[in-house]
Amino acid sequence: MATIVTAMHPAPQQPPLTPAPAATDSAAAPERVSEQLERWLSGDTEKTLGGLIELFGPKSFALIFVLLLGVPALPLPTGGATHVFEIIAMLIALELLAGRKKIWLPERWRRLELAGGARRRFLDALLRWIRRLERVSRPRLRFLFDHRVSNAVFGLLVLGGSAGAFLAPPFTGLDTLPALGVVLLSLGVLLEDFIVVVVGLILGAAGVVLEIVLGSAAIHGVGSLL
Repeated sequence: MATIVTAMHPAPQQPPLTPAPAATDSAAAPERVSEQLERWLSGDTEKTLGGLIELFGPKSFALIFVLLLGVPALPLPTGGATHVFEIIAMLIALELLAGRKKIWLPERWRRLELAGGARRRFLDALLRWIRRLERVSRPRLRFLFDHRVSNAVFGLLVLGGSAGAFLAPPFTGLDTLPALGVVLLSLGVLLEDFIVVVVGLILGAAGVVLEIVLGSAAIHGVGSLL
């Protein structure tokens, strides 16, 4: 009898389980640095130094170091024309050492326009460089970044690299390697890639050592002539 009743009243079928929605791409992959920079360049906001600082927040330290040391990092003798950039980079590095989370700049500097003429071309070139680096880079040892101690170490390293570029004799091109070291170090911090940071440290240290060796040889040569 129970079998007949069961056959006359079959158990209700359970609705098929619907798969959980897949995570969106934006949740799986954070927005890249190049995408943020491109969105800022193509947007309607003011293309000023202050606007860049507001967009990147704490990471604006690394981006500003790239902008400031990008010119002396070019393999061209600058004749000391970039010393002002290196001085500003050292001052901002001191802010990192002091534990600041946001860059402070005089209002006059914050209003500096970045989108016109040569500045825009430099930003476009920087954007292409960051895209190339993002293709081969990936986050490595992310837990080392964005801490009070690691930020202070970052500021100290930028201070040393900027000082090395500043002290290079004019028209020698010896400021290139220390400045390039700071640029790669800062890009490594932006991308949270410890390997890029290490490459930047090696280049910066090599540049400082080269300055010391060549400077000592020049002083010794002058002394022997006298």
